[in-house]
Amino acid sequence: MPAHDTTTRAELTDPVEENRALQATESRVAIAGHPLHAMLVAFPIALSFCVLGADLLYWWTGDAFWPTAAGWAAFGAFVMGVIAGVTGTVELLIVPGIRNRSASWTHFILAVMLLSLMGANWWLRVGQPAEAVLPPGLLLSLLVAGLTGVTGWHGGKLVFDYQIGTSGGASSRPRG
Repeated sequence: MPAHDTTTRAELTDPVEENRALQATESRVAIAGHPLHAMLVAFPIALSFCVLGADLLYWWTGDAFWPTAAGWAAFGAFVMGVIAGVTGTVELLIVPGIRNRSASWTHFILAVMLLSLMGANWWLRVGQPAEAVLPPGLLLSLLVAGLTGVTGWHGGKLVFDYQIGTSGGASSRPRG
C-alpha cells in the first residue's frame, strides 16, 4: 500500500458481510425447500430452443407442420416465462439478500427483455405461422435463443456464485 494510506487490511470490510439481512438469500417461494423459479425456468428455456429448432426444420424441409409447432412452442415459452418471471420477481422483491445484489437486477432486466421478445415471437406467428417464419420469425428465434443463453448464464451465476435461492446460502461465501 502507498505510504500515505493509513488504512490497514484489517480495517477494510465488505458491506454485504457486515449486514446480516443482505446474506439472507434462501428462497421464500418454494415447495419443500425447492425454489419454484428454478424449477419453472426450464420450460421457457427448452421451449424457446424448440421454436428455433422448428423454424430451422421448416427452412430446411418446407413442411407446414413446423411453423405450427413453432407457434405453439412460442406460446408455451411465453406463458411459462411469465409464470417463472412472476416467481422470480417475488423472490427479488421479498428476499433482501437477492434484492440488494446488482447481479440480481441484471438478471431481472435481461429476463424482462427476453419475455418481451418471447411475446413478440409468439404474436408474430398468430394467424400466419408459415408466413412468419422466413425471415422475421427465424431471426427473432435466433435472438431469443441467444438472449436465453445470456439470461440463463446470469441466473446460473446467481445460484452458483452467490448461492441465491439455495438452502444455507447465508453460510456460504461468494466465489467472485
